[in-house]
Amino acid sequence: MSCETDSDLFARRRHVMVERQLNARGIADPAVLKAMAMVPREAFVPLGRRAEAYDDHPLPIGHGQTISQPFMVAFMMEAARLTQDDRVLEVGLGSGYGAAVASRIVRQVYGIERHKELADGATMRLDRLGYRNVCVRIGDGTKGWPDEAPFDAIIISAAAQDVSPTLFEQLAPGGRLVAPIGPARGAQTLMRFLKDADGYLSSETLGAVAFVPLVLDD
Repeated sequence: MSCETDSDLFARRRHVMVERQLNARGIADPAVLKAMAMVPREAFVPLGRRAEAYDDHPLPIGHGQTISQPFMVAFMMEAARLTQDDRVLEVGLGSGYGAAVASRIVRQVYGIERHKELADGATMRLDRLGYRNVCVRIGDGTKGWPDEAPFDAIIISAAAQDVSPTLFEQLAPGGRLVAPIGPARGAQTLMRFLKDADGYLSSETLGAVAFVPLVLDD
């Protein structure tokens, strides 16, 4: 008879996820791999979908939003070139999973979510898990968080036709912004924008993606 607990099962599945979905597919940043191995993804998905928490696909979290597949979360974190002293803004907090992963790598995370219910749920999960270096606010993420700017990295976890100039303004010199760009229905491209020491922006194309649309204020 097996004595494996749910916690043991999820920990084993988390290890398999890191090895097969991330490391084997090219995610190489040790800090990202370590963070993905630490954060219990099952805590950030609806109770009825916990069995799918470590499957290689996104999951619905309500309000037309999703939690991205594990590979995409890791890929965006690696693309943002996060370091332990960074202050990071996540636009599109969702259930809080991406912020939780980033919080295991960087000094401070600021997460903005348009839907109050999702923001409140994320706050409770992050608090329960002891992730004290994440601050959450409800609002239009395209306006950023001016009181806490500038940010070393900005990660946008939903698609828009372009990046708000306000967010570029809140990116520190030497900062990185990673975002899916494109229509709600149609081809989207993951982009990385780099701001040099003089404030000039350059961009790189990282590949085709499919994200839910970014929700804006009416």
